[in-house]
Amino acid sequence: MRITKAVIALAVGALALSGCAVDNSSSDDSKPTIRIAYQSFPSGDLVVKNSGWLEEALPDYNIEWTKFDSGADINTAFIAGELDFGAIGSSPVARGLSAPLNIPYQVAFVLDVAGDNEALVARNDTGIANVADLRGKRIGTAFASTAHYSLLAALEQAGLGASDVNLVDLQPQASLAAWERGDVDAVYTWLPTLDELRKTGTTLIASRELATAGKPTLDLGVVSTAFANEHSDAVDAWRQVETRALNTIADDPDAAAKAIAAEIGITQDEAANQLSQGVFLTPEELTSSEWLGTDGAVGNIAVNLQSASEFLASQNQIPEAAPLQTFQDAIYTKGLPGVLQD
Repeated sequence: MRITKAVIALAVGALALSGCAVDNSSSDDSKPTIRIAYQSFPSGDLVVKNSGWLEEALPDYNIEWTKFDSGADINTAFIAGELDFGAIGSSPVARGLSAPLNIPYQVAFVLDVAGDNEALVARNDTGIANVADLRGKRIGTAFASTAHYSLLAALEQAGLGASDVNLVDLQPQASLAAWERGDVDAVYTWLPTLDELRKTGTTLIASRELATAGKPTLDLGVVSTAFANEHSDAVDAWRQVETRALNTIADDPDAAAKAIAAEIGITQDEAANQLSQGVFLTPEELTSSEWLGTDGAVGNIAVNLQSASEFLASQNQIPEAAPLQTFQDAIYTKGLPGVLQD
């Protein structure tokens, strides 16, 4: 792993300040612990957590769920060696797999494809009607997140660059507070914070539109390469319960919404509405050539991540893009598609 000691020290320090909440309620010192990073966006990952399916599938392990606010913080935790699995956006993954981070993790699942569940919203009292109107304005977003990536893509599409606006690094809840104080004119973020902003704001562009323009973003499930090599059975169990969650979203949306509502702290109707804004793949789509692919035949998700790496390099977010082979090597397809049908 080509990460300097200084970077590791910085990562550990940042992790200590990140304020992550850890669920250790069922810890048993006689069992090994699987450490999972999750985020509070509506996806099958929250269904898995709320339902306790992974705990049922892996009774010989402690399952430790840790909440993070963004993919940048999750990358930091992986660098520090604090995680085995994580729910993280495709842009942070592209960054994480590129130099100088070179994080040794692999993409093992697609939680969702960003649609209307991630968007750029302007406050109604600003007079901003389109992305081009953002010149000189203050825009909040979580740096190194999929929202940040999409914001840069939206600005480029409108003929603007990062230097034409004032970007402010804000996690979702902090961006809502800044919005309410009038400290920012617009915010690019995701659910559930996004829905709060929409109450007093106007959507300028959503990630669904950027996807059709060639800049798709995804929420991914990643696993530490070392953990996958040592505990492939646990990775299989994790992929199977994540697949069960995708099936629940498709076949029993009320149950999925109920679980997500409990995790996020919103009503079931609100959770159902938020779920309807995302794009969730079927198991067949997940293992198609367009996405993960199959054992021995990596899908085009590697191309998507390499494209994101190239864009990040063009925006001076990373020193240079990583080659396609780096991303192909980082797609975990062992046992696909059969393992999802077990």
